[in-house]
Amino acid sequence: MSQLPRKPTQKTEAGAYDLELVREIAASMKGLDGPLIPILHALNDRFGYVDDTAIPVVANVLNLSRAEVHGVVSFYHDFRHEPAKRHVLKICRAEACQSMGAEKLFAEVAAALGDSAQVTLEPVYCLGNCALSPSAMIDGKLYGRVSKEKALAEVRK
Repeated sequence: MSQLPRKPTQKTEAGAYDLELVREIAASMKGLDGPLIPILHALNDRFGYVDDTAIPVVANVLNLSRAEVHGVVSFYHDFRHEPAKRHVLKICRAEACQSMGAEKLFAEVAAALGDSAQVTLEPVYCLGNCALSPSAMIDGKLYGRVSKEKALAEVRK
């Protein structure tokens, strides 16, 4: 798989997502088996998120419908719809974690963070750490038996 070098977010002078670069990335990877997900990962890596304006470009390059591309982007939690903030806190909301208070944890953390400019709070549906519920991933590191205090302490470091 050809991998493009990771660069900081590239935007045009108007602040829009660089659609020519999106087309270049998609075209360079369209020969892969099942290229859609690798292309979306490349966009996510390059820009920090997959902008809605990239969906029709990727769809055009791969001869897919916009709905097909949008469906993949919206299904997988790894694809961001806007740039992440300094810290990324993902709290599992799957059944095992729900049974151990994840819904309450998510609500408490969200209330404590408010509209934090430093933390992106995201729900995820299974981190594979069910025995240590509720689970969270903070800046790519997996934590078990997470409390509000533990989560907030980690993102305030």
